[in-house]
Parts: sequence; structure tokens; C-alpha cells
Amino acid sequence: MRNYMMTTCRRSQRSEWRKPAMAYDTGGLLSMQDALGVATDLGLATVSHTQFAGDEWQIEGRDRSGRWMEVDVNATTGEVRKRRPGLVRPPRHP
Repeated sequence: MRNYMMTTCRRSQRSEWRKPAMAYDTGGLLSMQDALGVATDLGLATVSHTQFAGDEWQIEGRDRSGRWMEVDVNATTGEVRKRRPGLVRPPRHP
């Protein structure tokens, strides 16, 4: 009986030593909110699709005039890689 209780105490003490589960560390990458801020500064008014693809944020939507627009933002530096304003094609459906 005594051995069983000692084992139980040791297990509870060990669980306190464990680190809690942490959220995924992005390692200094640009957040989606910051990427959306970059796209908004370029004239994007409404966002219809946002995707993180490797090392860039791909953001699609419409500008203030209602024209289709795509913006690719570098996730490390925040620089705009591609900007395709005024596209005529309709948005893709999920």
C-alpha cells in the first residue's frame, strides 16, 4: 500500500514539471491582420478570400470601386509581392 501511494505522489509531482502546451509559434511571420492592413492600404475595401501559402499571404477581394483585386504580401517582410487591381473575373467559389 505504501509503494502505491508513493508512486501516485511522484506522478502528480512530475505533471507539475511538464510545460503547458503552447500555441504554434509563427517565428516572426506577419499575422493575417497585419497582411490585411497592407492590402487595405493599397485600396482593398472588402475581403472575400485570404490564404497563407508558404511564405506569403494571398488576399482577394474588391476595391472601393467594386473591381476585383488580388494582393500577395510577403509574410516575413510585409512587402507587396504582387498586386493585381481591377480584374474583371468574378471571385472563385469555395
